[in-house]
Amino acid sequence: MSTSDGAARVLIVDDEPNVRRSLQGILQDEGFEVETASSGEECLGLFDRRSFDAVFLDIWLPGRDGMEVLKQIKDRRPGQSVIMISGHGTIEAAVRSTKLGAFDFIEKPLTLEKVLLVLQHALRLQRLEEENRSLKDLVRRQTVMIGSSVPMQALRQQIDYAAPTEARVLIYGENGTGKELVARLLHLKSARHNKPFVEVNCAAIPDDLIESELFGSSKGAYTGATEERQGKFAAADRGTIFLDEVGDMSLKSQAKVLRVLEEQRFYPVGSNEAVKVNVRTIAATNQDLEERIQSGDFREDLFFRLNVIPFQVPALRERLEDIPELYDYFMDRYSRRYGRPPKPATTEALARMRGYGWPGNVRELKNMVERLAIMHREDQVQARDLPRSVRWNREKPEPADPQTLQQAREAFERRFIEGKLQENGGNISRTAAAIGLQRSHLHRKMKALKVRA
Repeated sequence: MSTSDGAARVLIVDDEPNVRRSLQGILQDEGFEVETASSGEECLGLFDRRSFDAVFLDIWLPGRDGMEVLKQIKDRRPGQSVIMISGHGTIEAAVRSTKLGAFDFIEKPLTLEKVLLVLQHALRLQRLEEENRSLKDLVRRQTVMIGSSVPMQALRQQIDYAAPTEARVLIYGENGTGKELVARLLHLKSARHNKPFVEVNCAAIPDDLIESELFGSSKGAYTGATEERQGKFAAADRGTIFLDEVGDMSLKSQAKVLRVLEEQRFYPVGSNEAVKVNVRTIAATNQDLEERIQSGDFREDLFFRLNVIPFQVPALRERLEDIPELYDYFMDRYSRRYGRPPKPATTEALARMRGYGWPGNVRELKNMVERLAIMHREDQVQARDLPRSVRWNREKPEPADPQTLQQAREAFERRFIEGKLQENGGNISRTAAAIGLQRSHLHRKMKALKVRA
């Protein structure tokens, strides 16, 4: 909407030539690009051909009056900033124009200070709204679930069923599988999508601080509390709170969270005044909470409150067929971010990726692709360019049950040497010293066992 040199474009609509000339001169002196129209028809005609950052629109116009023109402008461009002007301003006219979507209402005679102040406010609000829309679009583009495997299709279906409800969800999965992504998708597909999504990593907060983090604190509640502090539950009011790694929460904090879930209210640390909230709770864990209940480390009543709809996020090794799609997605994402050309992986490189166990799951794959996008200088990613831990994996796994003592010994030695090589960063000399072999002897062993360095 702004011109090529960055100046905001403003349209002045008024049937009085003196008003148009005066207002145009003021705004041009301030660096704005200004166009004028003397009627509603002329204004709407300009709108069909141009876009404007702001419009000054007189209420009293020949033919179509300003209110009718305002309504048509907002129908065509709901986000358009329109400032109504009138020499016969009334409260009724101001209220009506605001209801129709006008940004503000100013009376004639127009003053330089008033015109510039209202225009600057309108442009600032419009800029913030555009930034907000851009950020929301960015979040939606990045909050996508990649993969066409059967486990991922089932997970998407679960999300679509559960998201529109208010039911609590407990997400199970190993570290790096994407539990936070599932929680964000549940929020974005819910009726609360325009409200806050607040994440709390229960494992990262010290036990003595988690209550104030969750529920806030009053001034003087503890040493160093010099002012009131809002907690995560209050910040998530009318939205969603995501309790990540909920199994790491202390029993004392669990009791307080249980109370919030039951009553939708809580007491900030050091306060006797209850705070009421309306939040949807989603939790996640990489632990077996039922085992934690048996050991006395997790409250059974809280478990049943959270575990209304259980989700299981599959590990990457359980959906290896998704790796090519994931690789392409992350490579495109990081190539764009760092201004580098994308680097497709060869068939052999993808085969090595599919043959690897990915203990760090999707997070490990994402980190590897980001590193390749930044550091790799060739047009393609070959198998030799992958981290040692990935390229050492053979496409054919070891026999699960060796048939002879010799096969069993070789299988053990192969796994042992590969493990030691990984521990020593692939350095053969250090590995040989660690396992008590001569370097040349280790080389012969590796060749005989088909262990790749």
